[in-house]
This record gives sequence, structure tokens and C-alpha cells, in this order.
Amino acid sequence: MPASSPHVLSASARPNLVDPPTPLACKLCLGQFPPEHMSTVSQCQCIFCGECLKRYIELLITDGLQTVITCPDSACLKHGELQDSEIESIVSADVMQRYRRLQFEREVLLDPCRTWCPSSSCQAVCQLKATEASTAQLVQCPDCSLRFCSACQADWHGGEVCQESLPVMTFESEDNGSMGSHEEDEALIKRCPKCKVYIERDEGCAQMMCTNCKHAFCWYCLESLDDDFLLTHYDKGPCRKKLGHSRVSVIWHRTQVVGIFAGFGLLLLVASPFLLLAMPFILCCKCNCRRQDDNL
Repeated sequence: MPASSPHVLSASARPNLVDPPTPLACKLCLGQFPPEHMSTVSQCQCIFCGECLKRYIELLITDGLQTVITCPDSACLKHGELQDSEIESIVSADVMQRYRRLQFEREVLLDPCRTWCPSSSCQAVCQLKATEASTAQLVQCPDCSLRFCSACQADWHGGEVCQESLPVMTFESEDNGSMGSHEEDEALIKRCPKCKVYIERDEGCAQMMCTNCKHAFCWYCLESLDDDFLLTHYDKGPCRKKLGHSRVSVIWHRTQVVGIFAGFGLLLLVASPFLLLAMPFILCCKCNCRRQDDNL
């Protein structure tokens, strides 16, 4: 009898011995995706799907919220930061260019020996004298030759004291090609009263919040609104009725704020008797635990 030859399976008939990869969960959308669709933050090893991480990064860069992009997981214990190489591999070239621009603006803002030209049509970086960085000094822009004061950013005023109010900047109108009004109420660009970063207001209410230092202030008079939760600043004075919202919306805002504080107060009032009653039991439990530890 002829020897039996071994039975060879065809490629299509061979069993699949390799199990499919286990899908991973995204911490943002909670979806399940294969590993090749996931992205890992190198510093903290948190894993997200590529689409969620891309949208998160693009949102922060487009809105100019921050120049250091951290892990989107609020519960991340390591608080990992995304490196520039990671960001560049995720977002488009235009978004990355804007991100580098934000980083550069931040560097100039924190550098005591550099400042921006106050002219909105120039915005060149001007160098200050290191020996006089803490005092007001004459600065001449290398691009537009504007001479201004390093302390208040206004036109150079010699030995005079800087004005208390920060300069108001406007830019050329696109409609008629003429310069915008220099009145404070019509200005389109102003500087944050706290960190002095430039802020542009195109619409919305007069309550502004600086995206750089989170300082809240009035657009018209630059007065601080950090502690004015009820926005009473717009009930009297030169900014009266200039908030930009209807009276109904203002009342609703104040009702919400008062309701939040009232809710916390009521919660403490209700919980305080129970805390007083439970205090002896808590102290007894602690004493028993200490006695057991001492006996051991």
C-alpha cells in the first residue's frame, strides 16, 4: 500500500490562531477602539482615542486658552504634559503654527527684557535695557519707529508720571479704511489690567475675563469684577446699564448666584445637627482604635 502523505491545509482552510487585539477604552468618550486607533500621552501613559485627543488639543490652541497642554483626564495623578512632537503628530500644520505663535507670545510676556510694540498695526517685539527693566524707559520700535513708554505703553512722555489708565488701542476699520474711534467705549483692543496682555472684543457683554490670567474686569472702565458676583458694578456709575444684557437676564443671573449660596447655607444648616450628634460616636471609635493599637 502506498504510504499516506500528510494532509496539508490550504491557506483559506487554516484556522486563525491569532486572537484579535483587545479594544481599549477612551477616557474622554468612553468608546472602545482597537489599539492602533489610540494615542498615549508619554508623560502619564493615559490613553485616548485619536479623534478625542485631536479635538481637545485643537480646541485649546484655537481658543488660545493655554500654551502648555496637559493631559485631558482631570483625574490624572501625574498631570502629564503633551510634548511639542506629540502635538505636531496629531494636529494640522496650521494649528501647530498657531500653537508655536502662542508659545512665543507667552515667552515675550514673561520676559522682563522684551515687550510688544503697542501699535496694533505693528506688533513687533522690542528689546528693553536689562539694567532698567524694572523702571519706565524709552523704547523705540525697530519696525515702525514708534517711541513709547515701557511701563504704560503710551507715547513717550519724558519725565512725566505714567497715566493711571492703560492705553486703549484701536485698529484700522475694514469698512471705511479710517482709524476707529479713540474713545474708550468704542475701542476694539485693550490690555488686561492685571497681566497687560492684549484682548480684542468684537461682541458680547462688557464683563470680560482674560484668557491668560483669568482676571475678570469691566471692558469700559477696566475695574475688577473678580468679587462682583452679582454684577452690581453696572447698576450705578459711568458703566450703568452697559453690561450688554437685558434686565431679565441680569436678574436671572443674580438669582442663580444667590440660590447657590443659599443652597450651601441650607445644606450646612441641615447637616450641622447630625454632625454634632455623630461627633461623640466618632470620638469613641477613634479611642477604641487607639486602645486596640496599644494592646497590639
